[in-house]
Amino acid sequence: MSELVLVLNAGSSSLKYQVVAPGTGETVVRGLVERVDESGRGGALDSVLEAVRGAGVERDELAGVGHRVVHGGDRFAEAVLIDDDVVDTIDELAVLAPLHNPPALGGIRLAREAFPHAPQVAVFDTAWFAGLPAAATTYALDRDVMEREGIRRYGFHGISHQYVAGEAARFLGRPPEELAMVVLHVGNGASATAVLEGGPVETSMGLTPLEGLVMGTRGGDVDPGVLLHLLHRGYSVEDLEDLLNHRSGLQGLAGMNDLRDLHAARARGDERATSAYEVYCHRLRKYVGAYAAVLGRLDAVVFTAGVGERDPDVRADSLSGLGLLGIEVDPERNSADANGARVVSTDTSPVPVLVVPTNEELSIARQVSALVAS
Repeated sequence: MSELVLVLNAGSSSLKYQVVAPGTGETVVRGLVERVDESGRGGALDSVLEAVRGAGVERDELAGVGHRVVHGGDRFAEAVLIDDDVVDTIDELAVLAPLHNPPALGGIRLAREAFPHAPQVAVFDTAWFAGLPAAATTYALDRDVMEREGIRRYGFHGISHQYVAGEAARFLGRPPEELAMVVLHVGNGASATAVLEGGPVETSMGLTPLEGLVMGTRGGDVDPGVLLHLLHRGYSVEDLEDLLNHRSGLQGLAGMNDLRDLHAARARGDERATSAYEVYCHRLRKYVGAYAAVLGRLDAVVFTAGVGERDPDVRADSLSGLGLLGIEVDPERNSADANGARVVSTDTSPVPVLVVPTNEELSIARQVSALVAS
């Protein structure tokens, strides 16, 4: 039991947890505590402790505790052992992720008290993208302003993209260093990453998780002039934050952010739902094509996360018309009710299309185990 790692993923109103054996990938216990505000985070952790003990795991048996932290800025390029300086830095970086870093920090502080003898490790969603080429991270803005305000492309969902890229290479039986892939993490939040020779060379999310693909409640790419126009029209900064985070994407276009509801509405002839779906798939298709150009070749397209793993319509429609890139989706394979890593392209497709389930908790647990062992 000494090799078990507790993984905590604190959201703005929830706390997800898993106890994982990094060596085997076995999950001993997992759960989700919902409707958690800042004042109730201590009670949420008590619920986690109770569930962990109920699974026969005592707190002093844990090899470590891993925390998913969304934004590490340019300070953290890898997982780190948490000390007071790390806590202070995560707090400072909250200005770049005000919805994400504060709850993670709350979970860290409580876990350090609850597990005083277990190493605490922060694993950052931005870390894998620290090595992006400068041409991919640099916005064409005043350099002095960007340097002063820490403005650059950081990228997000890095824990998932890194794990899935590695699993896709393993599934294909090829070294990651040989592959050029587009990985599509498509859930309520969504991002695309171009992966070349085992590392990212481009990704769709930027300074914040707002840029890029159309998402459940976020619209992705938008002309910044739209925001200036709305400011001049009397919208406040708070109005725009609410618009961009909660009233855009599928929610803004169709009044719903769940793809299952959207498909049902499309089937009823709902024009807004149909339009939203077309915009959603168009953006995915555009990024696949753009990233194929960035990579210079394409060895695989990989779907992951909730929508990517479970929605065959999105997979088929977002790749429709990309035969010129060597992409051919097989209708029967794509629509088959299957789990696990699998191929959904035809046998003759020059570019394999894969579905690879993500497992951020296992990835975090492995990084914790490796760091503690070192």
